[in-house]
Amino acid sequence: MRSRIDLAARAFALVGVLAIGAMPGVVRADSGASSVAPATAALDARARAEGNRLDLARRIGAVLFRTEWPAQVLKVQADEVQGRIVVGLIVSGVKFHHPLTRAAFLDEVAALIRGTFAADRRIEETDVWAIVPVRVHPGEIVSGPLAQPTARTVFSASVLRSDLANLADRLENRDDVYLDQEWARTTFEPRG
Repeated sequence: MRSRIDLAARAFALVGVLAIGAMPGVVRADSGASSVAPATAALDARARAEGNRLDLARRIGAVLFRTEWPAQVLKVQADEVQGRIVVGLIVSGVKFHHPLTRAAFLDEVAALIRGTFAADRRIEETDVWAIVPVRVHPGEIVSGPLAQPTARTVFSASVLRSDLANLADRLENRDDVYLDQEWARTTFEPRG
């Protein structure tokens, strides 16, 4: 006899598949991304959504998580303040699904940004951060008002919808883009 939890999980997965069927096509990067089962994408979208517009974060996530990105998307946050919608994407800067060059990483970031804006025409800004864990020593406080950071930002870019036309050039030229040079030097595969 199946447990209630098992039946609930199957029902949730089915609802996710049906909801995703009405969404636009899979977003793909030229950096070797592959597709993921729609039910898995729906579960990831639900688990990784944050912000005061969870509905939008989940909708964006359902589209983005249909692709297995080389640099894993950890969170999708959507917030609306005074009618303005801003989306934040947090990407892992470690443990890529396969080796990446700097150019392939920037291609992925561009594809994530374009996919986010395509999810809803009301989104005005998309921010992307890549983070890496910070070594925490035993006994260090990692929560509460005295908390030490457990991650640091190694890449960030804020993109307005009006910036989409020159997005690739802007990322390549690091125009208002932060890229930790030491992280990039030790993380990415050489061109080849």
